[in-house]
Amino acid sequence: MARRTKVYEGKAKILYEGPEPGTYIQYFKDDTSAGDGAKKAQIEGKGVLNNRLSEYFMTGLNEIGVPTHFIRRVNMREQLIRAVEIIPLEVVVRNVAAGSISKRLGIDEGTPLPRPIVEYYYKNDELHDPMVSEEHILAFGWATHQDLDDIIALALRVNDFLSGVMMGVGIKLIDFKIEIGRIYEGDFQRLVIADEISPDSCRLWDVKTGEKLDKDVFRRDLGNLSEAYTEVARRLGVMPTNATPITKPKLMN
Repeated sequence: MARRTKVYEGKAKILYEGPEPGTYIQYFKDDTSAGDGAKKAQIEGKGVLNNRLSEYFMTGLNEIGVPTHFIRRVNMREQLIRAVEIIPLEVVVRNVAAGSISKRLGIDEGTPLPRPIVEYYYKNDELHDPMVSEEHILAFGWATHQDLDDIIALALRVNDFLSGVMMGVGIKLIDFKIEIGRIYEGDFQRLVIADEISPDSCRLWDVKTGEKLDKDVFRRDLGNLSEAYTEVARRLGVMPTNATPITKPKLMN
């Protein structure tokens, strides 16, 4: 295999230069972390599962006219994506109170919200991704008024799509996080969904039992993360045959 040029390595993925200008190869690692990296482990098969699940969701979004950076899957751990200019925001859509919104506002976890709530967090690991307002975003030039209108529209369309898909397999979409990238086409730009959509970036609860099928399993020591992700993939019909759940994660120093 020819040596590839690494462009970026994050907590869960690696980007390599793609085969054509304007493309990357996105590699999904088995690494997982929580608490800003305070808790780390390697979960066997997690990268395979997230690659396949993100492919499933990105393909579905492309098919309904929601643009994404996804081009095609390359193999069990890699996918070909468009190079985009990432807007330095994490966009969170909440349907049910859980996690930080419950702590901030004193709302019991599991309480349905009156409508989907869109929140913004500044992407900066050193600052622990602080929550920001539209005023911050506009003042610091991270996005324009038009960008924010487009981001909200994209986020709510993703919410509608994911909520319907998940409910169809008995899973409630509690909340999710997406990243948005800019693609330039001549003098014009458009915004697309980037990064990944997987149980790493969503809260997913079983409709009947309330069982958590997302990264909270790892964050809160609720069981086997690989089994939870495998269950999501099985229900959606995208479980790879060679992704075998393991009993315990390999803890990392």
